[in-house]
Amino acid sequence: MAPVTRTVHIGSSHGLHARPAKLFATAAKDAGIPVTLQKGSGTPVNAASILGVISLGVEHGDYVTITADGEGAEAVLDTLSELLTTDHDAE
Repeated sequence: MAPVTRTVHIGSSHGLHARPAKLFATAAKDAGIPVTLQKGSGTPVNAASILGVISLGVEHGDYVTITADGEGAEAVLDTLSELLTTDHDAE
């Protein structure tokens, strides 16, 4: 099975700072399959690493690419995409 990728628009009005990054990294870890996150043409990071996610410097309006490899990858990307497109700062 080939890796599945999806590019999404960041919804949190303050980007992927600590709180939304933690929500995302935890969900990526709980997926049980390898997941990476990449900003632009930069180097992909392990999406399950909160420090890796924060190190990308993702801001509101940026586009990122999520890649998942394994059984259920589409469902994992659905869940992770929803987390990234939601404005967690408005809650």
